[in-house]
Amino acid sequence: MCGFDTSTREATFVCGLEGSNPEEADAVEKLVLDVLHQVAADGVPQAAVDAALHQLELSEREITGDGFPYGLRLLMEALTPAIHGGDPITALDSDPLLEQLRAESRAADFIPHLIRQLLLDNPHRVDLVMAPDPELSAKQAASENQRLATLGATLADADKTRIIEQARMLAERQQQQDDPELLPRVGLDDVPPDLKIPEGVSRPVGQIPAHWYAQGTNGMVYLQAVLDLPTLDADELDLLPFLCACLTDVGSGGRDYRTTQAWQAAVTGGINARVSVRGGVADVSEVKGVLVVAGKALARNQGALSDLLWNTLTSARFDELPKLREIIAQMRAQREEAITDHGHMLALAAASASFSPVAALNHRWDGLQGLKALKALDDGLDEPAALQNFASRLERLRDRLAAMPKQLLVVSEAERQAALAEALAARWHDHQSSSPLPFGLAPPTASPIRQGFRVNTQVNFCAKAYPTVAPDHPDAPALQVLGDFLRNGYLHRAIREQGGAYGGGAGYHPDSGSFRFYSYRDPRLADTLADFDRSLAWLHSNDHPARTLEEAILGVIAAIDKPGSPAGEAITAFFGTLFGRTPEQRRRFRQQVLAVTVADLQRVAQTYLQPERANCAVISDARTLGAQPDWAVITV
Repeated sequence: MCGFDTSTREATFVCGLEGSNPEEADAVEKLVLDVLHQVAADGVPQAAVDAALHQLELSEREITGDGFPYGLRLLMEALTPAIHGGDPITALDSDPLLEQLRAESRAADFIPHLIRQLLLDNPHRVDLVMAPDPELSAKQAASENQRLATLGATLADADKTRIIEQARMLAERQQQQDDPELLPRVGLDDVPPDLKIPEGVSRPVGQIPAHWYAQGTNGMVYLQAVLDLPTLDADELDLLPFLCACLTDVGSGGRDYRTTQAWQAAVTGGINARVSVRGGVADVSEVKGVLVVAGKALARNQGALSDLLWNTLTSARFDELPKLREIIAQMRAQREEAITDHGHMLALAAASASFSPVAALNHRWDGLQGLKALKALDDGLDEPAALQNFASRLERLRDRLAAMPKQLLVVSEAERQAALAEALAARWHDHQSSSPLPFGLAPPTASPIRQGFRVNTQVNFCAKAYPTVAPDHPDAPALQVLGDFLRNGYLHRAIREQGGAYGGGAGYHPDSGSFRFYSYRDPRLADTLADFDRSLAWLHSNDHPARTLEEAILGVIAAIDKPGSPAGEAITAFFGTLFGRTPEQRRRFRQQVLAVTVADLQRVAQTYLQPERANCAVISDARTLGAQPDWAVITV
């Protein structure tokens, strides 16, 4: 838990530990100060300073925008100096500052001097201890009940009448329709006629297929190795997420993990491994899966990036057992802490798990089923023999996957691709196995469920899902628009404004071929599930103005047309084509969205969203779930 915050007038440096005991606060403070004193006395290797500057340069040079718009990011960077009396232009023009830092960092006392001046000799320091209280929720509820009882006992009749009248007025106001003409309007006529999708070219690297995208990346190179998955048995399938988690954090190329991580920081912006599995556009039960090992670097380090990815894929070492043990323990802690931040996604995964092979795999890997498996693995790895066996299984699976057919994805500026092709040809060569059986998944058992997952939480996460159609089905565009239509017209008001949840909505999920309702950090449970059903009654029993439909269509188009980073758009285009989401298919779907009518929405809702087809899953506490009849309760 360490970081430097520059968003305030006075910047702050924070260093501490997460997951420690409150009584260890003095020991933690001593640990931090001892490290600072040691670094101030002994200094740090120049290579570590250069690596830190390299990471700073890379973060400043990279054009982001896949999650947070790049232009907005620049505005936010300029905002702090603008409101605190600084120069916003200087904050945006980082090259002179980087050159100054490079020059100053050559001094042997550069880091030690900064530590003494800004940290050790700085009297403005505070220790903060945040300790969990397992009884906090009960104490807060008791305190609130006591406060309300005290207030109720002192209220005069006139006060009670006034509160009742205010509640009536609030309910009446919540039912009123706001005047949409008060805000600027964007209409369907403003939608561009075409969807811009980057186009690449195919040029092999030796015997390996390679796909090249020329994009304005501001001196960055993005390289990804994409390997077809073979047929995997149940054990290999369960092991695959852990292989991805460990592959880029262990040693490789003859180096131990510390040296490898230092090398990664010195020459790249990070490397990662992931698995991508998606259903077909015509049939969600037809799946394709790939292992992806990816990285990015400044153009001057493109050769080192190529070598690093190759070594990671072919020679990652799994004999550093304490490191493997640490990775799994960290995975468990992160997944457990993320439940309340991503509870709606976990509930959605559980509710739709029986609808398609990919949905079942998502619940098995990244959902609550996967969390239970991770906890069981973590508990078992305390035994040395189990840890050694785990490492051996990882190595065998790595060797099997490394021999699979592979292809390369390269995104860079056009003028840099010739040199990059030479660097790749010097390292990458195919040594695939012969005629591997293609990857596949068995269809899940389809049966209606009502599952409650018991966790330590003060709020609920509700999900309801219905099986529908594959992305290329003629009804898919209408289902996509239906999600925005129900959220804008009914669910937002009922679940958030009136129900008190942080959020809620509905949407079509192409990979599982399902339509799903959800709520996020919700004080209600049964009433929210009823609101999901009431939204469908609202759809069929009301006359809906054209503007309501137009807003829903525009919301879908905005998501389709959302700009990304130059590299991100190219990567999306490549993987879209790889999984059947070709530019032609994406453009056709977009045109079908623009043609959706209210009658289409009512028809698809009537066809697919039938009560007997629904699955429900909720995340809540033991007391709330205990009050729900006929629910299967699962402890996470």
